[in-house]
Amino acid sequence: MWLLVAMCLTCLMLCSQGQDRASLQRSSDNDGRCQYTFTVDSPAEASCPGVHGGPELEGIRSRLTLLEALVSRLVGGERAEAEGGLQESCSPGEKNQLLQDKEQLDRQVQELQRRVDEMSLEAETLRQRPCHQPQAPGGPLQELNQRTDSASDNGSYQEMKAEVTEVPASRLIPESAQNFTGCGDLVSVGEPVLHRKADGITGKYGVWLQDPEALVPPYTNKTVWRIDTVGKDVRQLFAYEDKEQFARGFPMKVLVLPEPVESTGATLYRGSFYYQRRRSRTLLRYDLASESLAARLDLPHAGFHGQHPYSWGGYTDIDLAVDEQGLWAIYSTSKAKGAIVLSRLDPDSLEVRKTWETNIRKNTVANAFMVCGRLYTVASYTALNTTINHVFDTATGEGRAIAVPFRNRYRYNSMVDYNHAQRKLYAWDNFHMITYDVRLGRASSTSAV
Repeated sequence: MWLLVAMCLTCLMLCSQGQDRASLQRSSDNDGRCQYTFTVDSPAEASCPGVHGGPELEGIRSRLTLLEALVSRLVGGERAEAEGGLQESCSPGEKNQLLQDKEQLDRQVQELQRRVDEMSLEAETLRQRPCHQPQAPGGPLQELNQRTDSASDNGSYQEMKAEVTEVPASRLIPESAQNFTGCGDLVSVGEPVLHRKADGITGKYGVWLQDPEALVPPYTNKTVWRIDTVGKDVRQLFAYEDKEQFARGFPMKVLVLPEPVESTGATLYRGSFYYQRRRSRTLLRYDLASESLAARLDLPHAGFHGQHPYSWGGYTDIDLAVDEQGLWAIYSTSKAKGAIVLSRLDPDSLEVRKTWETNIRKNTVANAFMVCGRLYTVASYTALNTTINHVFDTATGEGRAIAVPFRNRYRYNSMVDYNHAQRKLYAWDNFHMITYDVRLGRASSTSAV
């Protein structure tokens, strides 16, 4: 019997090492002795009975499968119940807290935008300051100086002079400086640069400019001029010493115009402020030095006070502009049926020298300006990314569609004027006074007659 028990233990150990299951059966033989029978899965024969563990293991597997299914259902139910509970648990107080958090985030976004504007303004102020940079080592000027010293030592002055005349001018003049000479087609407009934001509601739109050809002290081409055009009786013209004082909001003088201003079509040229008298087609030239009216003229047949404005409205029927060729009036008449009419004016008397009629509908464009005797129009005053979409050349009397990218950063651009001395566009975009750098293409010899 003990031998039989030992055999049983040995079988159990072998079965545990093989990680198989064994079944034990006990019975009595004919002599009344206990008889033990073991059934063990054979690891060598896959066809042995009980290779899959027998009925007992199959029962365990079935119960395990059932348990897994119950756990899966339980987990899925708990998840759905948790989601439903999350929605139901959002009380009105918590909803109010979420709204308050949203408002706080909105205020933080606005504060960040304000800080970005201030940093842009500070960057522009630093850019305006003169900066004397040393000549980079190995540059063309140093190279010429070295050649000059060498030539002086060996007496070969004539040979050195010949070498100097062969140096291309483009190596001595920066590309930006080359672009500042001559006239040509408008190639590109840079990103808007902020100079100041208006304080009150009267500053939603207006005019701000610098005189490209200032003549009479104490005003110079650095003097900044500003006029808020929101109101029924607009007369105050603010003068600032330069852009830095303008950014700080410290005017050097405030002039009171003798007659009220209509809209944002005013401009500056050679010491005079040109504008349209309110509710009329009368043009006025205000002399800044004498602080008095120097000339007036009724622009023939011109629409006024909402008859032919730009698409943004604002009584922009007559828009005065200045470029390399002088003073211009951009308007329309009943005869032109709303198409833009362009007249070149005498800057002293305001008399019309010559007139062109275009096929550009004035109320379909947001703004217009003059560059080198060419009229350019802006497609939209509210679209963040729009285009300068038309050009009309007074030299040829022909116009065409173009697509120069233009950006309305603050989504309400009510004034665009060109300053040919600085090669910049001045604009008033929804309380913000900004400039754009412009780049012109190849110089052209043509000019308006």
